[in-house]
Amino acid sequence: MQARNHGLIFLVILGLSLLAGPGLSQTAEEFIKSGDEYYSKWEDQKALDEYLKALEVEPKNYEALWKAARGYVDVADLMTGTGKEVEKQKFEMYAKAERYARQAISVNPNDTWGHFFLSAALGKKVLMLGKKEQIDASKQVRTAVDKAIELDPNNDLAYHALGRWHRRMAEIGGAKRALGSLIYGSIPKGSMEESEKWLKKAVELKPDYINHHLELGRTYVAMKKYDLARQEFNRCLELPEASAKDKQLKEEAREELANLAKKSSKED
Repeated sequence: MQARNHGLIFLVILGLSLLAGPGLSQTAEEFIKSGDEYYSKWEDQKALDEYLKALEVEPKNYEALWKAARGYVDVADLMTGTGKEVEKQKFEMYAKAERYARQAISVNPNDTWGHFFLSAALGKKVLMLGKKEQIDASKQVRTAVDKAIELDPNNDLAYHALGRWHRRMAEIGGAKRALGSLIYGSIPKGSMEESEKWLKKAVELKPDYINHHLELGRTYVAMKKYDLARQEFNRCLELPEASAKDKQLKEEAREELANLAKKSSKED
């Protein structure tokens, strides 16, 4: 009788372990590898889920932390629809990305990706905040980007971020800058020339990345270098899609070309 009870207990334990699934025995590295496989197939949400599972196993795994930060930015960027509820969801995702990036930096402050994805998360989140918060965050974004470049001078995404940062700051004109400085405190300075320089550097490092060309084209529009802008937007359309975001980026490039066509017809 006692042997039979032991046998029943063994079967119950075995059944429970099977119901729990193999995931509980997986290592953080295995979850990260699985996430990377989903990421390579442009399945960003599934990739994020795997990185979060890795963090359940190993909460201070640096790679899982910065990839979780990246995942929240990517998933939020791909959200469609409008309205307060959508904006709220996106804001919360960018805030989570910021938290994971900061945790990554606390675990390993000497690698580029924690700092870069902190800049990316802040840069996205800040657009949904008030003017004062935007100015304060813009300083933090610049600090994070500079650190990412210092740690890896070949980080094309960091140069891309630096180029966009300069354009955004340069777009704040003299009168607005003076008034804003009185109300909110000093506003960082940027220039279109620096924006062009760093976006060209990003293109040089990774010429097949669609978003580098899109943002360089936008800087050329701001500089009224329309022929160069057209070249960059057309390059966006020529390049093959390499990420889940690229279809949308190509649509934006088409819109930019259409706007340039309208501008040309008005001037004629």
